[in-house]
Amino acid sequence: MLHDHDAVCSRFGAEPAPVAGTEILGLAGTFSSVVFPINGLRQPAEDGACGWFVWSSEELSDDPDLFVPTPVAHLVTVCPAVRPYLALPPGWRFLIGPGYEDVWFDEELLHGS
Repeated sequence: MLHDHDAVCSRFGAEPAPVAGTEILGLAGTFSSVVFPINGLRQPAEDGACGWFVWSSEELSDDPDLFVPTPVAHLVTVCPAVRPYLALPPGWRFLIGPGYEDVWFDEELLHGS
């Protein structure tokens, strides 16, 4: 049986790169699972983090302290809707909301900013 994250990767032609619940991601300190859209982007893993950055809002703040190191398991607990997307490999992004899903590859994420 396919896991839900395998199904997402399969639909978009991405090779699954799952993260463990103990891995660290960047979660916006302002994140709320009831504020949409929910955005995620994955850069290559660095400094012990899995590369995911997740926030909830239309715009990404330029606050340098926006993202707080957070275990993946915490995010999945407070917002299970993101779980299927977290196996997307570096270079991938998602934007979800009620009845809405957008998933795409962004080459720029692999090269840093």
